Amino acid sequence: MTLRIIVDDLSGTQTLRLIAAHLAGMHELTPACSVHALDAGALADPAVTVWSAWQGEDLVGIGALKQLDDERGELKSMRVDDRFRGTGAGRALLLHIVAEARARGIRSLWLETGAEAAFVPARRLYASEGFTECGPFGDYRHDPLSVFMTRSL
Repeated sequence: MTLRIIVDDLSGTQTLRLIAAHLAGMHELTPACSVHALDAGALADPAVTVWSAWQGEDLVGIGALKQLDDERGELKSMRVDDRFRGTGAGRALLLHIVAEARARGIRSLWLETGAEAAFVPARRLYASEGFTECGPFGDYRHDPLSVFMTRSL
C-alpha cells in the first residue's frame, strides 16, 4: 500500500469523521474517566501536529504528536479506518511520526493506550517498534484501564 501522509489542518470532513469515530469507539470500550483520546478541538492545540494518511481520495488513518517539552513527545490519536486495518497503515503512520519526532530533536516518545483486549493489536504494534511499558507520565495517573509505553529515539 502506497500512502500519502500529510500534516492535517483538521478541516476536512473525512478527518473530522474519523476523529469522531475514534472518540466514539474509545467511549464504547472504556469508561469516560479513563478515555484520554483528544477531540478535534484539543488536536488543534499548537503543541499538537496531526498527520493523515491517504490512499487516493480515501482517508486511511490519522496520528498525532504532542510536544511535551524540548525532548519528549507523546503519540496521540492513532486510528486507522476500519476498512484499512491489517494493511500496514498503522505502522506506516507510526514510523512517519517517529521520524518526524526524531527530526525535531525529540529524544523520547511516550503514549497511553488501553489495557483491555481490544487494544492488544495496538500494544503489539507499539512493542514491535521498540516501545516498552512504563509508569504514568506527564499528567497521567495510575489507571488499571491504561497501559503506558515509551521508547528512546
